[in-house]
Amino acid sequence: MYPKRKIPMIEPIRQAFLDAFDPAVYDRFVNDIHQNNHESLVFRVSESPLFLSDNLTDKLIAASMDVLDVVKQKDYSSKVENAIPPGMNVAGETDHTHFLQVDFAICRDETGELSPQLIELQGFPSLYSFQCYLDGKIREYFDIPSGFTPFFSGLTTETYHQHFSKLLLGDSDPENVVLLEIDPYNQKTRIDFYLTESYYGIKSVCLSEVIQRGRKLFYKKDGREIPIERLYHRFIFDELLQRKDIVCGFNFEDDLDVQWVGHPNWFCKISKYTLPFINSQYCPQCYFLSDLERYPDDLENYVLKPLFSFAGSGVIIDLDRKTLDAVTDPQNFILQKKVEYEPFMKTPDENARAEVRMMFLWDEEPILVNNLLRLSKGKMMGVDYNRNKTWVGSSVAYHKPV
Repeated sequence: MYPKRKIPMIEPIRQAFLDAFDPAVYDRFVNDIHQNNHESLVFRVSESPLFLSDNLTDKLIAASMDVLDVVKQKDYSSKVENAIPPGMNVAGETDHTHFLQVDFAICRDETGELSPQLIELQGFPSLYSFQCYLDGKIREYFDIPSGFTPFFSGLTTETYHQHFSKLLLGDSDPENVVLLEIDPYNQKTRIDFYLTESYYGIKSVCLSEVIQRGRKLFYKKDGREIPIERLYHRFIFDELLQRKDIVCGFNFEDDLDVQWVGHPNWFCKISKYTLPFINSQYCPQCYFLSDLERYPDDLENYVLKPLFSFAGSGVIIDLDRKTLDAVTDPQNFILQKKVEYEPFMKTPDENARAEVRMMFLWDEEPILVNNLLRLSKGKMMGVDYNRNKTWVGSSVAYHKPV
């Protein structure tokens, strides 16, 4: 389906972007995004997108399909039935996830070529509205060569919106569909919520604002109770458990007369719990700690991750046998081989490392639709490792379509 292609000359395109870069233009670009979206851009957008070679694009697509093949297996649900922690099982689970995110570190393989290595995966929505919007803003302020796109599967900006709108709204009026979050307008990703409302008419509603009457849910708008038919799931249970000030307005265990767009159970199922089931050249070796009869001899090349945690909490990078022996619940941990991000992306000072998130929508069938890029100059991705650095943060990866 996706044949291998020749490698285009990406280096001249990269150099032309660097040569033409104007910091004043970048400042106007960021200020435009921030000021015209309720001053809600609270994460860093990088000075530059990434231009992918055909070869690396093909590998990213192939790697994504390897992951999708596992999630589509008939026995997948039975393999991950224990992935949902006690107290987090939500009624009305759908037959499949509506969203799939697959995160890849860009590394060097044994032949010296750039190649993706799987880091994380999620059955949870990403910044679907913002990433599409960001592409338009980048093109408004910077010169993106003809023929490059962030989209996949032959999509354009227009058809991308059509697919996402159909998935979100179904047959419902936008007024009867809500984006469900915890304190949505104080979330770091709130710019995506504002854009979702602007594009599709979907209001963001806090869980505490939902009203349950029997099997029906409602929210208030202009003093009226509006029936909810579809819930666009954006909250994370980990945060809900920590926010003692937020009381959910409905019971997750009740059989409700609503449709979930992105059912919460898939957040748990398509997660670190799935990694040991993936057999691909693009997936580092990964094991349930409880399944190991003996530890790998090169433990310094592995990382220990708790299955049930969020945003990297509880990860142990420096391992030895004593540390693993001390784990009292090995069934709740995975041992994953480390990957080394390659600092390949040229910037005006030191090179940057890249992580590419491949984004799927799944209505009748799963479709690879878009991507999200994260750039870093620290040892790891994230703000704490990139303080006072430039040419890092969030952007998009452009490629020539297949």
